[in-house]
Amino acid sequence: MNAAVAALPMRHDELISALDARQAPKRTVVAFGFWVFLLSDIVMFSALFAAYAVLVHATAGGPTGAHLFDQRNVAIETACLLLSSYTCGLMTLSIGSRRRGATYLFAAVTFVLGAAFLALEISEFASMVAHGAAPQRSAFLSAFFALVGCHGLHVTAGLLWLVVMMAQVQIRGFVPSVERRLLCFSLFWHALDIIWVGLFSVVYLMGVAP
Repeated sequence: MNAAVAALPMRHDELISALDARQAPKRTVVAFGFWVFLLSDIVMFSALFAAYAVLVHATAGGPTGAHLFDQRNVAIETACLLLSSYTCGLMTLSIGSRRRGATYLFAAVTFVLGAAFLALEISEFASMVAHGAAPQRSAFLSAFFALVGCHGLHVTAGLLWLVVMMAQVQIRGFVPSVERRLLCFSLFWHALDIIWVGLFSVVYLMGVAP
């Protein structure tokens, strides 16, 4: 009886060890959680797209997209963001080959292109407000600023994230936790580019169509 009781802790430890062995690797858990986050973000943007589609003609006698949108400025914004996606991909390849200098270089180019995109977007917003096309002017403008502004906030968060990650690379190097975060950033940045392609097509191209 005593021998059986003494064996219980050992069996408990074996059970814990078996459960630990069956747990998914941390890299898999982090990747799954981040994909869930990205999907929830896409659902949010889908709702904003739907709201914009419903309200696009609710201008209340105010300016429409054809009067407000500068296609040349938007084309430059799009080029900056798509190029930043390319350099972000090069940064990811540099991380995989443990080339710290190349990682810093492509991260810096990605940051500059993202910041240029953000500066152009802020300039566009300021120009629209200066011409009386503020968010409260009409339901169309409210939906426009909500959709495009939400994307701009995500780009801002991405730029801050990139700066923090480069600091972590400098301090800690390419340890597994830093590498996972950098790969998550890359997924986030590419997702923003995909959303912008949809936004560019639905808001800016269709907004100036006759």
